[in-house]
Amino acid sequence: MSKEELMKISVEEFSRLQDWMILTPKDSEVYISMKKRYDELKVILASLNVNITGIDKINA
Repeated sequence: MSKEELMKISVEEFSRLQDWMILTPKDSEVYISMKKRYDELKVILASLNVNITGIDKINA
């Protein structure tokens, strides 16, 4: 997988995951699990030098 493909997939997943997180109660096990993936995606995107300030809806 190329860097560009990884970036595209990660941005899409990051956006989709945030939409689900917004709809889920923050104290649920599902939210806690999604938050772990959210944090992982932030690390991946940061390592790819993607500025997520404009697309980060959770800001956590």
